[in-house]
Amino acid sequence: MSIEYEEQLAGSLVDSFPKDFGYGVDNMDMMQENLENSPSADNKPRILLMGLRRSGKSSIQKVVFHKMSPNETLFLESTNKICKDDISGSSFVNFHIWDFPGQVDFFDPTFDYEMIFRGTGALIFVIDAQDDYVEALGRLHLTVSRAFRVNPEINFEVFIHKVDGLSDDHKIETQRDIHQRANDDLADASLEKLHLSFYLTSIYDHSIFEAFSKVVQKLIPQLPTLENLLNIFISNSGIEKAFLFDVVSKIYIATDSSPVDMQSYELCCDMIDVVIDVSCIYGLKDDGNSNAYDKESLAIIKLNNTTVLYLKEVTKFLALVCILREESFERKGLIDYNFHCFRKAIHEVFEVSSSTQRTGAAVQSSPPSSSGNGLARLKSAALNGTPRSLV
Repeated sequence: MSIEYEEQLAGSLVDSFPKDFGYGVDNMDMMQENLENSPSADNKPRILLMGLRRSGKSSIQKVVFHKMSPNETLFLESTNKICKDDISGSSFVNFHIWDFPGQVDFFDPTFDYEMIFRGTGALIFVIDAQDDYVEALGRLHLTVSRAFRVNPEINFEVFIHKVDGLSDDHKIETQRDIHQRANDDLADASLEKLHLSFYLTSIYDHSIFEAFSKVVQKLIPQLPTLENLLNIFISNSGIEKAFLFDVVSKIYIATDSSPVDMQSYELCCDMIDVVIDVSCIYGLKDDGNSNAYDKESLAIIKLNNTTVLYLKEVTKFLALVCILREESFERKGLIDYNFHCFRKAIHEVFEVSSSTQRTGAAVQSSPPSSSGNGLARLKSAALNGTPRSLV
């Protein structure tokens, strides 16, 4: 394995973890006032974490976004206040996440729940799969039905959590039962247009990162363009699979159109962990003021089954992780040239997004006028939906 790093990511990890804003449960008026005065008027989507007490909401947030070890979550106290995080890990993973205590009744007449749902992009409801989930299903139906009437554009996600203690057959049966009951309740309430997505999750494996990746991708307006860019890149580079990762959270914000294999995803996550750990130890300069992740960062890991993992920096917080065969990696020059075109296209997509957000316009990218370089052909193909060869 060869790793080249000159900037240290630890400082970025600390800086990207915002502070919690707590609102006392006993003082409903103060909590209401703070919610209304919170900075929700910006363009960042809002993700709500909801569910009954002890369902695992806070553990999910700490493991995914605060790098807490799953075993350490056993000592977390039950959440008794609304915790708000401003997740700004990268150009595309950029949102607020609100953790709601299970005992808070925000449907109380004195509480303006409509204000919360109006600014929400996704609502994640966590159900403890190891507990009796009848009460949780009732709470799920009440929550999503009222939220849907306020904001039909919300993405409703159900995490069937703590499945690490269940057998494979029990997992499938539990998911089928919850899926059937939840959709039957919606049908009885004439809410067939309300769509629920279900995920089996656990903080003790990569399933929680996989589920959160799918949730976050729905909040990224540039997702179709990113996926098309990845499809063009791998088809012209002899790569089997590619992920565009947020290095801080290990959420993949995009991948190519081929199916995601859980084992491949876990390999890529483990590679990022190795890269960060080694870089934080050996990537510091003598003055200690630099970081370990910059535009020169790359890592190569060759496995004993002729598979190669290849990581390269895309933006300050994004990394492209590729899976390919050794014989394909012999054309490393071709891969690096195509990656250069891919990286420039990603930066242009981000620049277009930033400029349109500043003017309040919708994100609509147009193909570059210059057609004589690899970037122009790559981005033009991505935006028009027709793959074209780079080299």
